[in-house]
Amino acid sequence: MPEAAPEKQRIARQTARILLEAAAISVNAETPFVFTSGWASPVYTDIRKMISFPRLRSTLIDLAAETIATEIGKDNLDVIAGGETAGIPFAAWLADRLNLPMQYVRKKPKGFGRHSQIEGVIVDKGRTLLVEDLATDGRSKVNFCEALRAAGQTCEHAFVFFFYDVFPQARTLMAEIGVSLHYLVTWWDVLEVVRQDEYFPAATLAEVEEFLRRPAAWSAAHGGIGKFDPA
Repeated sequence: MPEAAPEKQRIARQTARILLEAAAISVNAETPFVFTSGWASPVYTDIRKMISFPRLRSTLIDLAAETIATEIGKDNLDVIAGGETAGIPFAAWLADRLNLPMQYVRKKPKGFGRHSQIEGVIVDKGRTLLVEDLATDGRSKVNFCEALRAAGQTCEHAFVFFFYDVFPQARTLMAEIGVSLHYLVTWWDVLEVVRQDEYFPAATLAEVEEFLRRPAAWSAAHGGIGKFDPA
């Protein structure tokens, strides 16, 4: 992994400690977590838990606003769009912090009324930032970005609070759909912090690192999928 800039490292480490404080990070190598995408993992990140911690979530929004200002530029955005459902509250807080209009994007059009997939005022050619809680293999971002573009807006950036940064093809997939992925922290950052703070036993850390370095093999050996399926 290339070394991040000092400010990016500071934000990543602060975010990792916030998530650990809120118990938003779980580790269980004996009974793996299985994601909706089919991956088996000894680690699980529940960013949604942060909605219950006002002090900590406010700091996360500060860090998110700082990252967006540095990596994208507030003046380069017209709309903040939250992905259903976990991205909606975070998009609302970010839109408020950045003083920008907010929308939310459904996973599929609702089956009644206007059959809309996007709630909120559509901005013609509006430069939209898609916001979600986290990214694993990146596939969920495709549907949301396509919906925003089909509505007449642009979507060249996505922001998540946590990026696993271990699953094959995630960065490639984002590049293929023309989206730059921005984030606060990855599992590699968390691993560094938990080692430094001795947060988990050494044996548990070894198992987590084995997964991070060989996610497909680890997943396949523990009942999950063992390869990336772009479909």
